[in-house]
Amino acid sequence: MPEETQAKAPEGGAPSNQQSGPGAGPRGERRPGGGPGNRGKFFRRKKVCKFCTEKIDAIPYRDVRLLQGFVAERGKIVPRRLTGVCTTHQRRLTRAIKQARNIALLPFATRH
Repeated sequence: MPEETQAKAPEGGAPSNQQSGPGAGPRGERRPGGGPGNRGKFFRRKKVCKFCTEKIDAIPYRDVRLLQGFVAERGKIVPRRLTGVCTTHQRRLTRAIKQARNIALLPFATRH
């Protein structure tokens, strides 16, 4: 009977004290910044739409300074999750950027 209550060691596998899962490294140590225990360390503020807070309804395609803030260095339109713009304003912003590109106020892409 005592043999049944003892836990058997894994055969041919990793030692039982080694952790496994998404946060475990190749040797079982935990990587910093990830995992369920580190949720409270890095708190990211919710991004607020710039156009909603400033009560801007129409996004003018001629305002190149405004539009350049939403275009990446290579000429791509920056996504919502990075800029924090709401869905409706992102659509209007995209339309304004495309209009500005068509009349050569903004570049389509940069040369590399």
